[in-house]
Amino acid sequence: MRNSTQNSIPMANGQNYRLCLACGNPLPRRNRRYCSMVCKHNLLVCLNRRAGLLRALNTRYATFYFTEFVIIMDILPYDSEQIHSYLLPRTKGQKPEHDFRALSNILGAVWWEEKNRTKKRYRATEHVLNQASKPDSSIERVIPTELIVPAVRNSSLIQLDLNSNEMTTSNLKNHIKSAYRRQAKKHHPDIGGDAQTFLKIQDAYDSLICWAKNPTFTRKRGFPDKWLYQGYNDRWIQPSISRKQKKI
Repeated sequence: MRNSTQNSIPMANGQNYRLCLACGNPLPRRNRRYCSMVCKHNLLVCLNRRAGLLRALNTRYATFYFTEFVIIMDILPYDSEQIHSYLLPRTKGQKPEHDFRALSNILGAVWWEEKNRTKKRYRATEHVLNQASKPDSSIERVIPTELIVPAVRNSSLIQLDLNSNEMTTSNLKNHIKSAYRRQAKKHHPDIGGDAQTFLKIQDAYDSLICWAKNPTFTRKRGFPDKWLYQGYNDRWIQPSISRKQKKI
């Protein structure tokens, strides 16, 4: 089973076989987190369309993630210090969004049945929360950490095969130049490389060198490998933060 907190699985040659954070399929070589933007968008839309269940459960924070065999949704209600965890086996041949819809439909049906029986919403909420497993773990498991990340384009990092955590290294300009030279040796048209690819690498280099002259940073909250729901703005956000970023 793939570790639910790691977007890769070990291979026999010691390298990591990276998996899409939205569907779990193997990633193309140049893709960092998703096999396509459509794949990411479809899961995000699915999550947000079923946010009504989380509102009914008085959710402060929730996370969604999956392994090869199961999907997991952890919920932290506003009035509780206990994580409530829901698991559902993966359906063979289906994407996680399919199984998330199934889990939401199951829990929603339980909520409405109890609400209609008791005529009380809070009783229905208590009933559904009582169906969850309650892991003995810190609430930090679902409360996101706020981190400082470089305000650079992901596409520029991808073109130079860099990670965002590398943008805080000493001798930053030299680091960017070294990355550029490595990519140029592979893709320069004079040695048989693709001209369009090389132009993108050049553009990425210019963009990152310009940023390095006056670095700017943004604050983000989230997890590197779990989708996060925030009750105060009633929406899900994608995994967006590298483990190696500096905590505030």
